[in-house]
Amino acid sequence: MSNRTRRKLLVANWKMHFLRASALDYLKVFRERVRAVMKTEIVLAPPFTLLEAVGREIRETQIKLAAQDLFYENEGAFTGEISAAMLKDLGCAYVIVGHSERRRLFGETDELINKKLQAALEADLLPILCIGETLEERRAGRTQAVLETQLRRALEGLAPSEKHLIAYEPVWAIGTGVNAEPAQAQESARFIRERLRSFLGEERAQDVRILYGGSVRVSNLESFLQMPDIDGALVGGASLDPVSFAEMVQQTERMVPS
Repeated sequence: MSNRTRRKLLVANWKMHFLRASALDYLKVFRERVRAVMKTEIVLAPPFTLLEAVGREIRETQIKLAAQDLFYENEGAFTGEISAAMLKDLGCAYVIVGHSERRRLFGETDELINKKLQAALEADLLPILCIGETLEERRAGRTQAVLETQLRRALEGLAPSEKHLIAYEPVWAIGTGVNAEPAQAQESARFIRERLRSFLGEERAQDVRILYGGSVRVSNLESFLQMPDIDGALVGGASLDPVSFAEMVQQTERMVPS
């Protein structure tokens, strides 16, 4: 499967933003502006507190719901945690796993991320696995080694599947306003796909969608989507403005062949 046949995907990661009223105001604007979008897959990832409200508002639309994290156990004495079954019950189709902020701020390890991936797949949630290097690792020439290690440890013991989505997010570009150059992002995306061949096999590796994340905005989105191994974007700050994110979705839709 080539990048022309892998469906383009844009994910809005709202992180810890919005209350119910502001989220509903966002959706009033956003839904109207993307009503005609059908070829591009749209996913919203609100905080846990908004999953039910947002899910209800988008239920009859083409927009899909994602959670920003999950716990690997299905139920039990795990105060404050959210299971994959709970997310499915709220209508989630996707879940973000291993975001660099989870790794850096909350100490998530590759082993923990592996368990979360397993839990997501068992619940028929599509996991969006985030991997990426720090600025120090890039400067030391260790980008590919870091990506290979994160990918191998995350997928260890999992059955080969094309259901994985990979988000390449160089840590140094997240929320900084400094994005990777499209050629840099493509180089890493191509490396990730090559490594996926050894984990998943040739056919499944070609089917996996690879997203780019890290200071993506209207002005640079198209340059990333033109890269052969980049199939969409995981958008943070720019997704908080419904007009801006809708414009990114429309821009992507125009790039998809009829």
